[in-house]
Amino acid sequence: MLTLLLNLFLGTLIFGYTVYALIRYIKRSKKGKCAACELEETCEHETTLPDHLK
Repeated sequence: MLTLLLNLFLGTLIFGYTVYALIRYIKRSKKGKCAACELEETCEHETTLPDHLK
């Protein structure tokens, strides 16, 4: 009985994290490349490009 409960708990934990990660991925992908980046505040991506490439 304990094994069954442990397996159900672990399965729920894994499934729950998968759903959480998928939702987070979808939300970030809707924001765009730079907005979803974790380095958004310190990124110099736009400032390091030459003017003709901006």
